[in-house]
Order: sequence, then C-alpha cells, then structure tokens
Amino acid sequence: MTNPTAAMLVIGDEILSGRTRDSNMHYLAGELTRIGITLCEVRVVADVQDDIVAALQALSARYAHVFTSGGIGPTHDDITADAVALAMGATIGHRADAMALLQAHYDRAGLPFNEARQRMARIPDGAALIDNPVSTAPGFTLGNVHVMAGVPNIFQAMVASVLPKLTGGPPLLSQSLRVDRGEGEIATPFGALASQFPDLSMGSYPFLQNGAHGTNLVIRGTDPGRVAEAMVALNRLFG
Repeated sequence: MTNPTAAMLVIGDEILSGRTRDSNMHYLAGELTRIGITLCEVRVVADVQDDIVAALQALSARYAHVFTSGGIGPTHDDITADAVALAMGATIGHRADAMALLQAHYDRAGLPFNEARQRMARIPDGAALIDNPVSTAPGFTLGNVHVMAGVPNIFQAMVASVLPKLTGGPPLLSQSLRVDRGEGEIATPFGALASQFPDLSMGSYPFLQNGAHGTNLVIRGTDPGRVAEAMVALNRLFG
C-alpha cells in the first residue's frame, strides 16, 4: 500500500528575498517521514493572493495533504487565510471560537484586543481550528489544507497538533554507506543495484573532504527486511 502524499507551500516575501531562512520545511519533512506520509513537493510563493490561490489549488488537487506556513498574522500582508478561503471556495469572517480564544489571551496579557489582532480570528467557514499553545492565535484545516504560522516554534507546535489526527503509513527507513570514491566511479554498479530493488529508493550524495572526493550512498524504503537486504548487497559492492 502506497503511503499518503503531501506537499508544502511556504508563503512570504521574506523567504524569497533571503532575509529569512526557512527551517519549517526541514522540520515538517522529518515529522512526516516519521509517521509515514511522503512529502513530495515544496513550493515557495510571495505574498501575492493570486499566486497563493493558484499554488493551493494545484497542490490540493494532487496530494492528500497540503501544509502551509506563513501569512496568518495581524498585519496587512498576512493574506494566507483569505487566499485559502478563495482557493477552496469558502467564505471567511471573524469566527466566534477564535475570537473568544484571542480575547481571553489578550485579557490575560493586559493588552487591547484591537482590530489588527482580531484579524487573526478570521477563519474560513467549515474550517477546524489548529491549536496554538505558544501564542494562542490558531491555524486551521480546510479540506486537505493545513494552514499554520511561519514562526518556527509556533509552526512546530501546530504540526504537533495536526499530525495525530492524520493517517499515515509505514515509516520511511533509511540506511547509508560512505564510499571514499567519486560518483563517476560508482555510478554504474550502483545503478545496477538500484534496478534490482525497484521497490526501494537509492540516492548518491557526493562530498569533497580534504581535497578527496567521496559519496554517501543512501537506501530508503518502508520494508526493513528489503532495506537490510539491499544494504548487504551494497556493502558487498563497496564495503
């Protein structure tokens, strides 16, 4: 049985400008691998509504799950919620449950629940809230799209809220072998080995260390027996 698939949409001018380094993709990939959901594609788009909508519609039609990060804060350029609503054909407005959560949060903090902060309670109709134990402002799930904050510690907390509700498959296992030879030397036998195990994924990742070329050979799969069998064959070739 093939594992469920997923895509990620990273939203924000600050990522594309190089001002901010994205770490959420790396975190999400590891967590999805752990529960047996295959991350197949990642896109990065600017804070442009039409571009977000187009990307969401394409990704949500192709993959079982889409995870977004960024653009759900209180400022004018936080347009992700509106774009998701438009992409999924939903109306959007201030949700009573989200308003209550945020009102209580700002009351505890002794801060005004002003118009800007109320923007974070705008949730598409039919969406389920995603818990945010870090700063309260919720994300949401609409259809197969999971909308989360871009701030890494909040993103991670929201991922922890979402993943237990998803059905995955067998975890993806990986083993590797370091070979102190360049890819050009090992490509042919390594390719032949890969053809013997079409159910596994095999990749080569070159490096240069102290002026010498080497390659890390990685075998991935969900069947531990097959991965082990392939590793035995790999070690016979290059070990």
